[in-house]
Amino acid sequence: MVTQPRVQLHTLALLLLVVHLGQPVCVEVPSATEAVLGKSMLLTCIFCMKREELKPKTHVNWYYKPTNDIPTVHIYNYEKRMLSPQAGQFKGRLTWKGSYDFQEVSIQIHNVTFNDSGIYECHVTREFKDFIPPSNFMKNITLKVKEKATNDAAALYSGIMMYVLLVCLTLWLLVEMVYCYRKITKSDEQAQDTAY
Repeated sequence: MVTQPRVQLHTLALLLLVVHLGQPVCVEVPSATEAVLGKSMLLTCIFCMKREELKPKTHVNWYYKPTNDIPTVHIYNYEKRMLSPQAGQFKGRLTWKGSYDFQEVSIQIHNVTFNDSGIYECHVTREFKDFIPPSNFMKNITLKVKEKATNDAAALYSGIMMYVLLVCLTLWLLVEMVYCYRKITKSDEQAQDTAY
C-alpha cells in the first residue's frame, strides 16, 4: 500500500522534473506602426535563435528612411553591449530595449515628432563559431506619427464581446442553479413520500 507522504514525494519529484525541462519560448511579433506625437514609441524587432545553446557574436544596426527620395540613414548600432553615439534628429532620443540574449533587439524613440514618420530597418547579423555560416535578418517597420491616438476597433469589439459573454455565462449559471435546486427539491420530496 502506498502512503500519502510517498505519493506527495513522487508528485513533487515529477513536478520538479517537468519544471526543469521547461524551456523559454521566443515568439516573433509584429511591431506597432502608429505613434502618438510627443509620446514614446517602441519599435519591436525580434529575431529568434533556433539553437540557444550557441553563443553567437551579434551585431544590431537600425536604419531610418524618411521618404522615398532621401537615402537611408544609419541611426543606431549595438555591438558587444556597447552603444555607438547617435547623431542627427534622433540624438538623445533612442533607447535600447533589447534582451540580454539578443533575441529581442528593439529600440524605443522618446518624444516622437512628425519628422519621425518613415521606414525603419532592423538589421541583425549573428556570427557563430565552429564553421556555422552567419545568419542575417532584416525587418522593415513603416511608422506613422499621429497627433492623437486612434481607437483600436479590435480592442473595442473584444471588450464588448467579453462583457456579453460574461453576462451570458452568468445567466446560464443562474439557470443551472435553479434547475439543480428544483431537481434536488423534487428528489427530496419523493424520498420523503416513499418513507411514509
